[in-house]
Amino acid sequence: MKEDERTRGDGVHESQERVKSEVRDDLIRNSQPILSNKSQMLGMPQFGLRDNLIKCELLKNEDAYTYIKNYSFFLGTYNVNGKNPKESLSPWLASTTTPPDFYLVAFQELDLSKEAFLFNDTPKEPEWMLAVYKGLHPDAKYAFVKLVRLVGIMLLFYVKAEHAAHISEVEVESVGTGVMGRMGNKGAVAIRFQFHNSDICVVNSHLAAHTEEFERRNQDFKDICRRMQFSPDDLTLPPLTIMKHNVVLWLGDLNYRISDLEVDHVKDLIAKKDFESLYNHDQLKRQMDEEVVFVGFTEGEIDFQPTYKYDTGSDQWDTSEKCRVPAWCDRILWRGKNIKQLHYQSHMTLKTSDHKPVSSLLEIGIKVVNEESYKRTFEEIVRHIDRLENDCIPSVSLSQREFHFQDVKFMQHQAKTVTVYNDGQVPCQFEFIPKLDEPSYCKPWLAANPAKGASVDIDLEVFVNRSTAPELNSGQQQLEDILVLHLDRGKDYFISVTGNYLPSCFGSSLSTLCLLREPIQGMPLETIRDTMSGVHPRTVSVLQEELFQQPGLRSEFEEIRDCLDTGSLDTLPGSNHSVSEALLLFLDALPEPVIPFSFYLQCLECCSDSSQCRQIISMLPQCHKNVFNYLTAFLRELLKYSAHNRLDVNILAQASFNGKQNSKVYFTQDTFKKRKVKEFFQHFLIQMPSDRDIHDKIPE
Repeated sequence: MKEDERTRGDGVHESQERVKSEVRDDLIRNSQPILSNKSQMLGMPQFGLRDNLIKCELLKNEDAYTYIKNYSFFLGTYNVNGKNPKESLSPWLASTTTPPDFYLVAFQELDLSKEAFLFNDTPKEPEWMLAVYKGLHPDAKYAFVKLVRLVGIMLLFYVKAEHAAHISEVEVESVGTGVMGRMGNKGAVAIRFQFHNSDICVVNSHLAAHTEEFERRNQDFKDICRRMQFSPDDLTLPPLTIMKHNVVLWLGDLNYRISDLEVDHVKDLIAKKDFESLYNHDQLKRQMDEEVVFVGFTEGEIDFQPTYKYDTGSDQWDTSEKCRVPAWCDRILWRGKNIKQLHYQSHMTLKTSDHKPVSSLLEIGIKVVNEESYKRTFEEIVRHIDRLENDCIPSVSLSQREFHFQDVKFMQHQAKTVTVYNDGQVPCQFEFIPKLDEPSYCKPWLAANPAKGASVDIDLEVFVNRSTAPELNSGQQQLEDILVLHLDRGKDYFISVTGNYLPSCFGSSLSTLCLLREPIQGMPLETIRDTMSGVHPRTVSVLQEELFQQPGLRSEFEEIRDCLDTGSLDTLPGSNHSVSEALLLFLDALPEPVIPFSFYLQCLECCSDSSQCRQIISMLPQCHKNVFNYLTAFLRELLKYSAHNRLDVNILAQASFNGKQNSKVYFTQDTFKKRKVKEFFQHFLIQMPSDRDIHDKIPE
């Protein structure tokens, strides 16, 4: 988008669709980065060993041909509580004296509707995007760079038009941390890019809610850092994680609250502007002091009152029945060198939401290339390489060649490290390669991270999921593999990986589970093909709110899994949320779904006819029919108490049945088919006279 007009008049905003158009990032897409841009160099496929050595030396001597130049970054975060933009955003976005060079604007809870949650589509995206564009500083021209959104979490990136030619490598990613780690009502979106010679990553996150859930917030942060990976256009390069960037900017509704103080005491400290005393009780401060989360990050001094929670449309603290304790939920942090914060403030004049927006203006030192110095450095390196090229060959040694993983469990990550030492005289590249006639370099339950690179610590990671568990449970596959580490222009090295897997009811078929007479882990491997263990009953409170929507804790799931597999307790441990999520994971891991694959098309074709739907269920194999009847009877019981647990038919049909990733009933990206699946299961969530007959026939 190239602006010709000095002001943003009606011509710029002819339609919301024009605002959303991808044409706006032509300045970015068509820009040609300078030759010395290190990411561009690393991505040039014609580089061989000699050129790789030149690249490494250039990176090592980067300070010789770059200098630091400061640029201003405006970071803003706003939880809009599902509201439409009703007021100008200029008091927030144009609050700086001079126009900033960059805008990174983050939103949370953009749309709270069920349609946005289920289908990740919302008409509010262009509305808020237009409001942001109108609110940018009027004394500069800005080019739109990128947008990324996950349900209600959205991040917008604008830059002064004169800087657009120096931006490259723009990539976006998102991570959901809701139920089963996939739902997008909580999680993060991120944009990474190259500006001159500096790598920058911006993360907008919305972490778990409620005062007592600080551990869940910590876990969300760690999951985002672990799972957020950017894949470069050049597939020969390894993916980039958040922390591997020169600069990381993290903002959003982090949801950390004020602990150990009554609401009246908090409000009294706010009235006295005693923010220092109040800040000592801030959960994020305490977790950072203990180095549990955001290690290496910095947050500026907070000298403004908490930004949550207000009555919508006012500056009045929450007067609802829950009367939330005020808290600094909305935060902005950074990580990296040469960063100075110029201001950190809230904007009380905006009253659209129950949150107040927050902004931070950062002055960041960016590495800029001096072309003459770069040319001189490059030539010196080439001359040096010329003298060494014929005298050196690559060589490495490994810290260990054999690895054994003890007692591997379903969905429990284990890792061991092998260090590749470069004992030669030149840099070298390694890569794990497939063995003869095998499609991949390792078995699906194993991964090497990174799978290619230079001298480095390599994590050998074992993780058994729903795809690999069935054959391991039955003994058809073992935890045995040999990795081939190939050295570019060198020899191959062999790494042996073995382990013992503890069989689990997760990943076992319903027909097999019906034959179980004792805990699975107490049985010899040779008999597991014939018999497996049952599971102990657990009563889930029908009054529990947000069931199947609020995720449980990973630690509690592991206790539940071990209890099911060993029969060590009479009842399942953990919270209602953890037990309900374990149920979803159990169904997700079934090799054959509750409704077998062969019945899919019939279910879709008769989804609008209740009697035909019930006829199909009557034709299921006995064990599958019993499980289906148990599940639907349980869900109908929950609906009896919907006034307390706030569940309805739509939520239960979505959470429990819609999608292979949940109950493995159906897998499709087609929205129309998803609605058919939902319609099919709604027939069984509404009590009918025939349901009582079915329930009476369920065996003990």
